[in-house]
Amino acid sequence: MATYIKHPQASPINIDVDGKDRIFDINDPALPDWVDDRDLSAGGYPYDKKMDRDDYEDTLFALQQQIVLLQQDLLANKRRIIVVFEGRDAAGKGGSIRVLTQFLNPRHARVVALPKPSDREQGQWYFQRYVSHFPTDGEMVVFDRSWYNRGGVEPVMGFCTPQQHKNFLADVPDFERMITDEGILFFKFWLNIGRETQLKRFHDRRHSSVKFWKLSGIDVKGMEKWDDYTHARDEMIEATHSQHAPWTLIRYNDKRRGRIEMLKHILSNVDFDGRNKKLIGKANREIIGYGPVFLD
Repeated sequence: MATYIKHPQASPINIDVDGKDRIFDINDPALPDWVDDRDLSAGGYPYDKKMDRDDYEDTLFALQQQIVLLQQDLLANKRRIIVVFEGRDAAGKGGSIRVLTQFLNPRHARVVALPKPSDREQGQWYFQRYVSHFPTDGEMVVFDRSWYNRGGVEPVMGFCTPQQHKNFLADVPDFERMITDEGILFFKFWLNIGRETQLKRFHDRRHSSVKFWKLSGIDVKGMEKWDDYTHARDEMIEATHSQHAPWTLIRYNDKRRGRIEMLKHILSNVDFDGRNKKLIGKANREIIGYGPVFLD
């Protein structure tokens, strides 16, 4: 018996690529050459090949062992960590969270991915439903999207008013200062991808028998709002990048390099028993940077 798969409605869209008008039809099983040829290089990505798989897997496992030691230190010293992952749809948030938490004790590492707010939550202080998930002693809490929904998706898709958006950008620095003043170790990552990279990943989801569910109606609508999302991203990072809660930006066209830099960044910025600085190594400044200047 055939399985019925319902896909979001999607019409072909026009996209300007280097001054040429291109048509992208996500329903067409054939990926256009102009997408396939640029999915890695899109947006000025500095590498023309992905990181070698064997090198990636060896490096990843070594860093994951360090992450396990970090968790043991958190438990022993009753420290707390919050890690926020943000980025465009299909940027690589889910996979990054997976490699970060893969070998951690799940009793002390939680992933928070909240659905749309309920009627009750809509009547609360905006940050309230996020605060209720903050860590206790020894815990790591990872947000798969966060309060920054109001900095990107909500204003672009019309889910909040302009005044709510403005108030949010003004309130975030003080809100995040309360987090760090509380002694919570706080990381926030923006995973940055090029447009053709996103289109290819959307196309892969649309035509996958196991990942089709990851393509939502919001994703489809957002394909035509690339520039709107870019503007919202730039405004958000400019307003909410601070000394106490800086934005760490990672170029994520190649997920392998991106994941490695994400893990290295956390490990480099938390002192813990057993930390191997030589193994962790230095950051790749072509891939990872901080604040609005890294978007230029």
